[in-house]
Amino acid sequence: MTLLLGIDTSTTATKALLIDEAGAAVAATEYPFDTPQPGWTEQDPALFWNGAVQSIRAVLEKTGVAGRDIAAVGLTGQMHGMTLLDAQGEVIRPCILWNDQRTAAQCETIIRAAGGPERVIQFTGNPVLTGFTAPKIVWTREHEPDNYRRIAKILLPKDYVRYKLTGDFLSEVSDASGASLFDVSRRTWSDDMLAALKIPRGWLPEVTESPVV
Repeated sequence: MTLLLGIDTSTTATKALLIDEAGAAVAATEYPFDTPQPGWTEQDPALFWNGAVQSIRAVLEKTGVAGRDIAAVGLTGQMHGMTLLDAQGEVIRPCILWNDQRTAAQCETIIRAAGGPERVIQFTGNPVLTGFTAPKIVWTREHEPDNYRRIAKILLPKDYVRYKLTGDFLSEVSDASGASLFDVSRRTWSDDMLAALKIPRGWLPEVTESPVV
């Protein structure tokens, strides 16, 4: 019997799904998000990790399965959130979420820096939107320079859970495509966009295809 574990880091809960040939069992750990100002949404990344731990434990207890018997783990979750880590791998500030709307001015800044909306599409394959990751990075540089100077890695919410599970800084193409920093056609980070925005490539995780182990 092959046992597979799925972990979904969503906006309101982290869910764990244990699947075998006979069926599935699910557990969920709910959590809130903060709105420090109108149109802003943030979450402490500890909620993502603690939610994963609690949900995994719950689904294993529910089924009587031992963790060592799980053949593979898959991760999914909310896109576009900006989780900033320092050189010690510690969280710098709350994660700015996909539905946060504070970055309208930064979207315009990015478009100008890239040379116009057509160049943005050429570099990344997508327009710049307020929910995407790059405007959040630029916002941090403009409004929280002390936090910006501490950045060593930038991860999306589900990739932060992966980091806590494995110690690896990895992402995959579906999440990366919504960062406004990823060249969708070449399936790699856009050197042109990174150069235009003066964002170090070393801050970003390695990107693989979604099913790569």
